[in-house]
Amino acid sequence: MTTEIDTDAVIDRTDRIVVRLDGVRKEFGETTALDGISLEIRSGEAVAVMGPSGCGKSTLLNMVAGLDRPTSGSVVVHGDELTGMSEKELALFRRRRIGMIFQFFNLLDDLPALDNVALAAQLTGTPAAQARRRALELLDELGIADRRNAYPAVLSGGERQRVAVARALMNRPALLLADEPTGAVDTRAGEQIMDLLLDLNQIGQTLLMVTHDERMAARCAGRIVDMVDGRVAGERSVERTA
Repeated sequence: MTTEIDTDAVIDRTDRIVVRLDGVRKEFGETTALDGISLEIRSGEAVAVMGPSGCGKSTLLNMVAGLDRPTSGSVVVHGDELTGMSEKELALFRRRRIGMIFQFFNLLDDLPALDNVALAAQLTGTPAAQARRRALELLDELGIADRRNAYPAVLSGGERQRVAVARALMNRPALLLADEPTGAVDTRAGEQIMDLLLDLNQIGQTLLMVTHDERMAARCAGRIVDMVDGRVAGERSVERTA
């Protein structure tokens, strides 16, 4: 499958660093979720974070998204130091800089597909008509424009994930985050989501994903970061599989 995503949404391929974590530690009471993580991701990279359940993968993703704050260390995304931002500033940062794809879609049940997608732009101040036009373009490019008026409850898992991807791309994010994006869909839909993420990265979208799926990591990522007990246990470059 080849996806015709508009090139206006693509971040230019340069050697600049989009994500930098330096000595990030996160404690939840007596539990240490992240233990001195340092990591850099450059523009145009696709990086997969892997490891056993409880190793800190999702906590790491939440740090990069500004959904959680480190106990110590610094998190810089697209030149913005997140640790010093207020909650309001972090919310605006997420809307403008980050696209997020969740395992269980996180769609609003009372809105049809088109409005679920358009809302992401409207929250940044984009006029409703303009937001709906771009939302329809994205749904069309993802092959589900005919489902634009359908509510999440009647969409298949693969369709819901495509709506979630369209929503994540609405504001042309500097960074696309994906948390187990194939974990709640069937095999065929999972293959399509992998193709889509690969297509996006190949036209320049910077991507950070968390996955248990070695096959997905090998197919969609150029680098795999292995985590164990809140630490980076190693990194490896991968030759992408077909």
